[in-house]
Amino acid sequence: MKAISIGGAMVDTIAIIESDRIERMSMLNAETSFLLLEEGRKTEALDISTHCGGGAVNTAVAMSRLGFDVATLVKLGRDARAEFILARLSAEGVSTRWVIRDAAAPTGASVIISSHDRNAAVFTFRGANTLLEPSDLVKDAFAGDLVYVSSLSNRSADCYPLIIDRAKAAGALVAVNAGVRQLSAHGGPFLDSLAKIDILAINRSEADALVPGLVAKFGEGGAALALEAGEQPPPLLARGLVGGGYEMSLPAFLYALRGLGTRYVMLTDGRGGAFVCADGGVIYCPAVEAAVASTAGAGDAMAATFATFIALGRPSDVALKAAALNAASVVSHIDTQSGLLRHEALQGRLAARSDIRLRRWTV
Repeated sequence: MKAISIGGAMVDTIAIIESDRIERMSMLNAETSFLLLEEGRKTEALDISTHCGGGAVNTAVAMSRLGFDVATLVKLGRDARAEFILARLSAEGVSTRWVIRDAAAPTGASVIISSHDRNAAVFTFRGANTLLEPSDLVKDAFAGDLVYVSSLSNRSADCYPLIIDRAKAAGALVAVNAGVRQLSAHGGPFLDSLAKIDILAINRSEADALVPGLVAKFGEGGAALALEAGEQPPPLLARGLVGGGYEMSLPAFLYALRGLGTRYVMLTDGRGGAFVCADGGVIYCPAVEAAVASTAGAGDAMAATFATFIALGRPSDVALKAAALNAASVVSHIDTQSGLLRHEALQGRLAARSDIRLRRWTV
């Protein structure tokens, strides 16, 4: 099967810092923590390494390893970082036919600080990633079975409606994993596009950003899922979604997105597991235990794996479990791609992990 991944490409510089060398502050009344860097002082690192990353590159590599014929449509500069990314894509069997080079803007880059519980802090320079133009979106690029759209920002986000229209016109399955910046700045047009999206994958922060727009259409609150006596709800089911001063229950949020036309909604919550809402109700998969080296790239692995399995015709519960297993493999490595599993290895883990118990609620 053929797929194309559209979005960002980055060169990641990753610094691993021992927990006793960098202070962490956690807020008492908010779900937020901060890593504190001392001004004017060098901090010793365990290791500093360079890797390829970015949403479109991570997902292209994931789909390629799962057996798809994959291309990527990203915008790079004409610099050493671009050559590094192109070499990596070629080594992974990802076609660079639709890669655009910009003579003025440099290739995107990030600096990732990994310490304490390895939920990495990231400094991001988006560079050429922000400069996609309508003329870059060649119609022939969309000819395939799956079009995957990762996070877009600035001018590139302005191209989002055209990207979705061209993907649907080509008859492809359309999967989208939008970022907080895109959802915050372009929330209205994004919600309007949901009828053309087959698979929407978002994390809790991204979901919170959608709450005000959904409340305007469907209202606050919402019904809860029925739990058995003594059954403990997953953390996000208990918390619900909160954004812009508004609140929605998790099922109300999921059903609102489905009501706007999306066939599958996958909502991830890190260590709190992940939910999928599709025909028939809601499925929950707990996070698969792993020795965490870095959480960076876990969301890309989840979304790309789920979309790939759905494109292959697998049931949504199998796709969700496969996504959780691939994400667990990714977080056991410091970079975003080394842990991505090939199809045979992932199938083997699916067969071996009958202990992963999914929970289901019907509509």
